[in-house]
Amino acid sequence: MEIWLNSADGVTSSSEGIDRVWSGSATDVSEVVIEDDSSQNDALSLIGMVPWLLVRCSDWTMIPLENLVATSRGSGTRIAAAVNQEIDLNGAVFALDHGVDAILVEFDLLEAAILAASEKAPVEYTENEQKSRVQSAKITSIESGGVGERVCIDLTVRLQEGQGIATGSVSQLLCIVHGETLSNEFVPPRPFRVNAGAIHSYALMADGKTKYLSELNSGDEIAVLSSEGIVGKAAIGRLKIEKRPLMIIRFEVGEVKSQIIAQQAETVRLIAPDGGVLPITSAALGDNIAVFSDNRVRHIGQPLEGRVNER
Repeated sequence: MEIWLNSADGVTSSSEGIDRVWSGSATDVSEVVIEDDSSQNDALSLIGMVPWLLVRCSDWTMIPLENLVATSRGSGTRIAAAVNQEIDLNGAVFALDHGVDAILVEFDLLEAAILAASEKAPVEYTENEQKSRVQSAKITSIESGGVGERVCIDLTVRLQEGQGIATGSVSQLLCIVHGETLSNEFVPPRPFRVNAGAIHSYALMADGKTKYLSELNSGDEIAVLSSEGIVGKAAIGRLKIEKRPLMIIRFEVGEVKSQIIAQQAETVRLIAPDGGVLPITSAALGDNIAVFSDNRVRHIGQPLEGRVNER
């Protein structure tokens, strides 16, 4: 993390702990003032277009800064935040675990800024912690989920056998729920439909972000998966939200635990690691299911490196 200092007599960028002396303009820095949602959107539109984005908030608020930090990851744009009070330093340094890439302070905050930045440890992953993949998870618990709102997602294309969408309660491990492509003696197949789960659940979108099922709309593009991983995308044509009896299926991969809350119906099927299907009503302790694993945390659906504990 860089420390920027507002221009001061006798202070240069070569002074210990200072990476840049800010004189009010630089060819590689675009400056924005965030006052409301409109100015936040203006700032977001610059991400990926400029090397540095210097953010000033008329009234210090964390959410816009977190939104910018999340959106900037991997974009090539680095975020600098102007901080005027010591109490706000940690908010900038540790925003979403990552923090901003630079903080701009007056001389009286310089020592505190250097100390705050020095306490920030980088997020590290072992070689075995891949960012995203399909893995085999073991079911550890099955119980009633009471009655709640579940969401059926009707797509504008037909899914093939072995295909579905990734959804669940914990973003690090999402179940792959099979489309209603199979025949049942009581219900005809509806290959365009996925009975995705309770309304609070995450869904993996085509752009790699997640949305809550409650946020989905017609026209949104959702990722299509098989036991091999992401195989395509499909547009949503309609959503059906109705109260139904629910089941909670808990599962784990190593030490990571997750769950899906879905309708208690034999037409709701999970995909097995070998590509087969497992009706949720026939699931048993110890059964294996295919899950989409992503070790990154999510902020407004955007994946970024960090740690989170969801239960």
